[in-house]
Amino acid sequence: GRRCILSVESASGERPSVSAVDDNLLEVIARSLPELRKSERRVAEALLKDPELVLTMTLAELSKLAGVSEPTVIRFSMAIGCEGFRDLRVKLARSLAFARTTSHAAISEDDDLAGLIGKMFDFNLSNLTWARARLDPDAIGAAVAAMLTARKIEFFGYGASGVVAMDAQQKFPLFGVPCGAPLDGHQMVMTAAMMRPGDVAVAISNTGETPAVITAIQTARERGATTVGITGSASPLLEHCDVAVVVETLETTDLYTPTVSRLSAMVVIDILSTAVSLARDDPHRKRFADMKALLASIRSARRVQEDS
Repeated sequence: GRRCILSVESASGERPSVSAVDDNLLEVIARSLPELRKSERRVAEALLKDPELVLTMTLAELSKLAGVSEPTVIRFSMAIGCEGFRDLRVKLARSLAFARTTSHAAISEDDDLAGLIGKMFDFNLSNLTWARARLDPDAIGAAVAAMLTARKIEFFGYGASGVVAMDAQQKFPLFGVPCGAPLDGHQMVMTAAMMRPGDVAVAISNTGETPAVITAIQTARERGATTVGITGSASPLLEHCDVAVVVETLETTDLYTPTVSRLSAMVVIDILSTAVSLARDDPHRKRFADMKALLASIRSARRVQEDS
């Protein structure tokens, strides 16, 4: 794994080098306890006692929990090799994710059903925590802004990403935007070629290397559409995107590992669709509420009919 050099101040005032794996912050903190200042050690002990809780805390909340000042928490973050409190949270999420991933990696055909259920949930929750910590809110905001003014939206995805595209195509028409999700490679190109300025094309690909999706998004951009890429890393796909939404996941090729990139991308689609809906005007929100009420009445009538 990647390695970094951490500096921890000793009693003499010097900070000796501590070599540690960058993706295991919890191990770094545990090993650095003897060299930390007394006040910094209180922060470390609070974090090690309940890292899951600390991950949800603000700077002020953690300082209160540890019984130290906010500047002390920041100094502690710097002492263990982080750039600040926000970076501490990101690396803590990464460390927790790797810890859970290790647990999942031990899955075997001999696991009972209860163990399998627990490991599957742990892995997916770890992945979502990882993706959340590394998601760029500015990129999400730029994507929402583009979709708010879109004449129409086309979602392009293949394989597992095609499932995400279909999920998006189901959600966005509810918010006043006609859209599609062609799944065939030729249909993607045909659809992209008919796009024009005022349209938004959204390419979904965890690898960012799927030829059909890249061709479609490149074509859409050439026709004047605004292009948004949802992908797992900096990839060739993003070269053709006006907005890059990177959803980094813990996707692996292990035999028993769930396709976590699909779940993470679906959560991002939920974020985008909800943000677009919230930004609509009051008449739209009323139409949406009326639609939901109509669906509820249909379901209620169906249940009554089935029970009779």
